[in-house]
Amino acid sequence: MYAYNADDTKRRAPEGAKGAQLAPDSRDAFGRDRARVLHSAALRRLADKTQVVGPRDGDTPRTRLTHSLEVAQISRGIGEGLGLNPDLCEMAGLTHDIGHPPYGHNGEVALNEVAPHGFEGNAQTLRILSRLEPKVLIDDHSFGLNLTRASLDAAVKYPVTRTNTDGSLNRKYSAYDEDAAILQWAREGHADDTPPMEAQVMDFSDDIAYSVHDVEDGIVSGRVSLQVLWDFVELAALADKGAAAFGGSADSLIDAADRLRAIPALAAAADFDFTLSAWAGLKGLTSQLVGRYVGAVTQATRDGNAALLAPGAPGLAAPGLGRQHGRLVVPPDVEAEVRLLKTVAVLYVMDQPAHQARQDRQRDRIYRVHEYLRAGAPGTLDTIFRAWFNAAETDAERERVIVDQIASMTESRLERTAKKAAAFEGYY
Repeated sequence: MYAYNADDTKRRAPEGAKGAQLAPDSRDAFGRDRARVLHSAALRRLADKTQVVGPRDGDTPRTRLTHSLEVAQISRGIGEGLGLNPDLCEMAGLTHDIGHPPYGHNGEVALNEVAPHGFEGNAQTLRILSRLEPKVLIDDHSFGLNLTRASLDAAVKYPVTRTNTDGSLNRKYSAYDEDAAILQWAREGHADDTPPMEAQVMDFSDDIAYSVHDVEDGIVSGRVSLQVLWDFVELAALADKGAAAFGGSADSLIDAADRLRAIPALAAAADFDFTLSAWAGLKGLTSQLVGRYVGAVTQATRDGNAALLAPGAPGLAAPGLGRQHGRLVVPPDVEAEVRLLKTVAVLYVMDQPAHQARQDRQRDRIYRVHEYLRAGAPGTLDTIFRAWFNAAETDAERERVIVDQIASMTESRLERTAKKAAAFEGYY
């Protein structure tokens, strides 16, 4: 296992021993960090936030919470295979979507429009972990969950701020400009903008879970049919869309379809008919595909980083893979298969006119709630956010607090607040 050092386990705020302990805590620093995230309110709120379909669409849809649990499990499996700390990799998977607002990426779009200095779910993740989830407070300054440096680093998928030094803006980033100092602290030891190994593992684990499990959801809901892999006209159109949306070439996606058609369990799932054997077969397919991709990525990464894993000079251990050391290697065939499955999972839902109309209504709710909170702040804010609003020194800081409040809401609560805002508008 990679030898994490004292800098990796350092916390932004010092912590003493727990006052109520009856026996010594046997966990290491990363085990404690994993527990802090697992017990956080921000993670629980993901139970009522959209993954691809809404959390109330059917009896067993995947929500942001269940998706995050699956990403965490896949991350842990890859991490163990590479000699990374498994608790650290699992924690990164748990946190990867913790900054998502109501309605997922659609909510991000709406909040990015109303936030003067932008909104990004990944940057919101860092903000939650380091500020908004109240656990460690010193002189009225919140350190959030006060995670270790390696844990904050593992949660940073895009290790840049919104604004570059030349004034240009990044489309994807993991820290708002006002949180630059926190990002810099978490990234200490890195020589470039490459995410740490643990974040690289988390990122591709997200792709695996998205492509495999969301296809399963789509099949069960009747929105997706794997028969498209045998319809060569529709497959060609789908490959063009997938390449445009997720990268790669259309030809690579068509080749991926050839390989997937050769998997017996996938061919059986294309005829899913809701019988007992079909349910068992579909579950078997998801298990096979996850194992296929986890195994391939783990082996390719070990092969591609052989110098870091090879024994050193006599008496010296191999440096191993971890944080600043190593790159995750995804075989091109695996990447193409995952992209094709993501295309099937997303586009067959997103392209439906009814879904697009629903997204319009979702964004309208967010706009309405934003205006309502803004008009009545600080009185319309929760007590925690009210305190931050009152302490803010600029309009931009106050606006960020309002956006933080909306992003923290579950979808049920946002919809209740939108009705309250509508009644408020009607009163006047």
